[in-house]
Amino acid sequence: MNVLDIKDLTVEFPSRKSVFVAVDDVDMSVEAGKVLGVVGESGAGKSTVGNAVIGLLQEPGHIAGGEIFLHGKRIDNLSYKEKRLLRGRKIGMIFQDPLTSLDPLQTVESQLVETIRTHLPLSAKDAQKRAVELIDSVGIPDPEERIKQYPHQFSGGMRQRVVIALALCAEPELVIADEPTTALDVSIQAQILELMKKLCEERNVAMLVITHDMGVIADITDHVAVMYHGDLVEYGETTQVLGAPKHPYTQSLISAVPRPDVKVDRFPVVNYIEKAGTPQKHIDISTHWLGKSRDYEQVAGPLVQIRDLDMRFEVRGSIFPSQRKYFQAVKKVSFDIEQGETFGVVGESGSGKSTIARLITGLYHPTGGSILFGKTELTSLTNRKDVLAMRRQMQMIFQDPFSSLNARMRVRDIIAEPIKFHKLASSNAEVRQIVDDLLDHVGLGAQAGQKFPHEFSGGQRQRISIARALATRPRFLICDEPTSALDVSIQAQILNLLKDLQQELGLTMLFISHDLAVIRQMCNRIGVMRNGELCEVSDCDELFEHPKHPYTRELLDLMPSLELLSRANLETV
Repeated sequence: MNVLDIKDLTVEFPSRKSVFVAVDDVDMSVEAGKVLGVVGESGAGKSTVGNAVIGLLQEPGHIAGGEIFLHGKRIDNLSYKEKRLLRGRKIGMIFQDPLTSLDPLQTVESQLVETIRTHLPLSAKDAQKRAVELIDSVGIPDPEERIKQYPHQFSGGMRQRVVIALALCAEPELVIADEPTTALDVSIQAQILELMKKLCEERNVAMLVITHDMGVIADITDHVAVMYHGDLVEYGETTQVLGAPKHPYTQSLISAVPRPDVKVDRFPVVNYIEKAGTPQKHIDISTHWLGKSRDYEQVAGPLVQIRDLDMRFEVRGSIFPSQRKYFQAVKKVSFDIEQGETFGVVGESGSGKSTIARLITGLYHPTGGSILFGKTELTSLTNRKDVLAMRRQMQMIFQDPFSSLNARMRVRDIIAEPIKFHKLASSNAEVRQIVDDLLDHVGLGAQAGQKFPHEFSGGQRQRISIARALATRPRFLICDEPTSALDVSIQAQILNLLKDLQQELGLTMLFISHDLAVIRQMCNRIGVMRNGELCEVSDCDELFEHPKHPYTRELLDLMPSLELLSRANLETV
């Protein structure tokens, strides 16, 4: 018997002028001990389905049609009080960001005990005992000690384990997991997925996993539902849907997933996604502003040379040097970046990869070592004019485009700011022309300059960030997790754009990511970091086919399996 049955579900969000149909006539079900994956891009309606099941639709959203059954009992027409009792007792929820699910002012123990006693008739002592058992069951070591700590004292992966324990407090029949591993590194993601699958099988719990990650779908789901703009376009066993997709959207979605085992010339773009714009494929760079002489001194050999780089942060200060404590973020790191290549740096959170980017750009000053950019030693620069001249030659693209753009400025002013600061144009008219050229080149069009950042999608905002980064005509571009917050189809567009720009402009790039599949597609050589140390540097293909360091092999083994995915529409190189 099915634990969850969704029949002809329609969810609407009315406004003054129209009605937005977020979910349109959707059917799906999940059995006990099985995992159903709901996959799709942002706006597909997958989270709305989960919220409709658990009774957490945001106003003015409402169920306009259809029925939802839990073990044969209809639950969509329950009262607010009845739905509140249902949440936690019969249905558990695992959210994407564990920090938003946990109270920072309460210990883990108090939160678990409160939830247990809300739904189960247990004494305080028995509830405490059950809380410890739950923490132990989700794989947190020293449960009796760790349970007395606060959420901020746990790592991201451990916090997500606590959230899973909270979801299991009242032994629910159904668990809904909404993007449960999106913010986690590959090794932590593998551990969480293994834990979820294990708990599902051992406790005979039905699980609804909502995600945009095909790797997660391939790893733990038994069945999959593919959604697009509120419609259910394909539904069936995971092996069948991923291995031989029938619907064109599913085919496009699968082909856009970066593969660690095969290198492609260009990322296939999901044709069903409404494009923000397409970069001009045939543009005469020689007459374009970006192609003008950059007046940079040409150097023979590597553009960037890093030797014995050290960086430590003081974590406890004292007037007595012997009592100060330090965290060593980067330890004796050395590597070169050749002109025109893309050098990838991969590693888990806290490995030091983003710290290296900030050291190169001068946002941090190293405690040891040297950074040679061309013929200039960056660590010895003190003159403001020289520092600014160097910064003009190197630019950064950050992970979150929204936080890196000024929300109060129009796009044209955001892009014009570095042009004016470095005095790269002789008049306002020339500045406007440069901005229009840049917006055209990243596929947005000059009309986008009139708008504010909040009026754009995540992928469009990242295009704006790229246009701003190109505004100084840099020779070196640092991309720090530039696509980790984007859906697979938008990620494909941005990565294709970066590839085009590198070829057209001869850019040298440092590409930082925890996603090995993306690293393989983008980079010529790769450095693997762990705990501030550089474990291995190798050519891209060599690293994936013959990894030397045990940690590199461990990272590759932990990657989500994509062997199920169809290879149709892939143009390999």
